[in-house]
Amino acid sequence: MDKIDTLIRARWLIPIEPFGRVLEHHAIAIRAGRIVAVGPAEDLTRTFDAEHLIDRPHHVLLPGFVNAHTHAAMTLLRGAAESASTERWLRVQVWPLEKRWVDAEYVRDGTQLAIADMLTSGTTCFADMHLFPEIVAQTAAEAQIRACVGLPVLDQPTVWAGSAGECLEKGLRLHDDYRGDPLVTTSLAPYAPWALADETLERVRRLADELELPVTMHVNETPAEALHGEERTIARLERLGLLSPLLCAAHMIHVDETDIDACARAGVSIVHCPQSNLKLGNGIAPVARFSGHDLNIAVGTDGAASNNDLDMLDEIRTGALLARALHSAHMGLDAHHWLRFATLNGARALGLGDSIGSLTPGKWADVCCLDLARPHTQPVYDVAAQIVFAASRDQVTDVWVAGRALVSESRLTRLDPADIIARAERWRDRIAGVRSA
Repeated sequence: MDKIDTLIRARWLIPIEPFGRVLEHHAIAIRAGRIVAVGPAEDLTRTFDAEHLIDRPHHVLLPGFVNAHTHAAMTLLRGAAESASTERWLRVQVWPLEKRWVDAEYVRDGTQLAIADMLTSGTTCFADMHLFPEIVAQTAAEAQIRACVGLPVLDQPTVWAGSAGECLEKGLRLHDDYRGDPLVTTSLAPYAPWALADETLERVRRLADELELPVTMHVNETPAEALHGEERTIARLERLGLLSPLLCAAHMIHVDETDIDACARAGVSIVHCPQSNLKLGNGIAPVARFSGHDLNIAVGTDGAASNNDLDMLDEIRTGALLARALHSAHMGLDAHHWLRFATLNGARALGLGDSIGSLTPGKWADVCCLDLARPHTQPVYDVAAQIVFAASRDQVTDVWVAGRALVSESRLTRLDPADIIARAERWRDRIAGVRSA
């Protein structure tokens, strides 16, 4: 028999590739962190000699969720800024708090809290955009979660860097430090078109092309951001050469047909963040129109300061319900589409589609397991629909990243929740004490 590290047997398996498939009584064979086989449980049990045999008889296996847009450290501001206006939320509440508190310790503690939140809700990979990206990378590596760490680019000085040039210099050093790392990759992360000069955006584009790095950026989140002076923002990005398959545009709420056509021609990925968009009163992204143009649609939670959680199950349910309410007559998107948005499409947006996002032999074994033997998810007729429209984060029993069990029987294996919560409470006391003084 062929020796492997782990064999996971489950009642159902949704591989994502091929699309729309649900496999019953199947198993995944894992060796050296990668999937070596997916097939009927009986066949794989006869074929492989597994060091660890895991049975999940009432469960469904699927790829771990890819949270394609978040600000992990902002989890420490969960509930601290509750304005329904983006302008007030950002300029009056969030930015002053961040200016006062953000440092390396804040980013470490906030990122670790976010990772615990994400892992226990089935996320195995997240794309981050925050200052002190070296701390984000280090914290993710220690937790052994997969991360695409954004290298922030801002023209305005921050506590981390004094200029866009310094941002890029420090970011490229971090990119070199993690070159070839199996878990941590990087992207260029210019904050938003409105915040950056043409010269800076052109420099970002040149580096992205040279290094073949994804570019993650807030785009057209509010009505005002759809225009840059007299020029439409999407037209400006096209003029500067930033519309390309490397661009991962978060939010993309306020767009017209010309914008969508340009993005489709260029192969841009769109990261849909429905709950943050709703909570800040920014509107609803036209997902049906994106899908009709064959754009790559991914899903992100945004930061917990504007969501207020990092739960991808909750996010895709909100997105699916909104889409049906707005486009019920011609939507054409079912539960399988939303599972693909939250897994393979997210991986593709981050340049990771060849290595994660589906349960395919040769890819990393990034796997999420949900127990459907709960009153609110029984009986099961359509497994994908049950996940999207009925399941909740408390049903996530196991999470593996590169074959390592980071959540086992609903418990974190490498992180100490009590310590993480204690540090979060200390931050709450410090921040709340200053605000009330």
